[in-house]
Amino acid sequence: MSEHDVLNPKQMPLNPEKATLEGKNKFIGFWFFLGGETVLFASLFGTYLALNNSTNGGKSSEELFTLELVFIMTMLLLTSSLTSVYAMYHMKNNAFKKMQLWLGITVALGLGFLGLEIYEFYHYIHHYEFTLRSSAFGSAFYTLVGFHGGHVVFGLSWIVALMIRNSKRGLNLYNAPKFYIASLYWHFIDVVWVFIFTVVYLMGVL
Repeated sequence: MSEHDVLNPKQMPLNPEKATLEGKNKFIGFWFFLGGETVLFASLFGTYLALNNSTNGGKSSEELFTLELVFIMTMLLLTSSLTSVYAMYHMKNNAFKKMQLWLGITVALGLGFLGLEIYEFYHYIHHYEFTLRSSAFGSAFYTLVGFHGGHVVFGLSWIVALMIRNSKRGLNLYNAPKFYIASLYWHFIDVVWVFIFTVVYLMGVL
């Protein structure tokens, strides 16, 4: 099976992402990668919890954070996780165009999240002078949330690259694992955001 061999629905196995040895090896490598990412984020969360009260006389989390904007951001990202599930459902049914459609919606929702996050940072910096260098709290906040934002950018770039690269190739056993792993990575990003929403924002205002 080469990357150019397109399968019809009768040829596509039930789980095309794991139908080949190469696909299974990709999963093993991905879980090792995800383990490292989890440890990295855990260290950033620990640092934030240790420094979130070190404001250097500046604004505290209770004075800075409002849940309305963050709630909208959370809904966008969680909805994008759902649309990613729809995309993988259509992948398993060899409906390539529908998979591309739902991945496109996932990307649009992710871009909406990024736009609101940039606006949030702009608001904090220009209205409250809350910057990366203003305090240890600021450094911990922007490092954690900004690092997650960087992962969102990477995840979106990954999905878009797969969509463009395979737009004329269709779905096969070579690229199905790539789409599926990109989707799993996107879910990981969403799970990390749920922790950020809880630890940084909810605990910060309550």
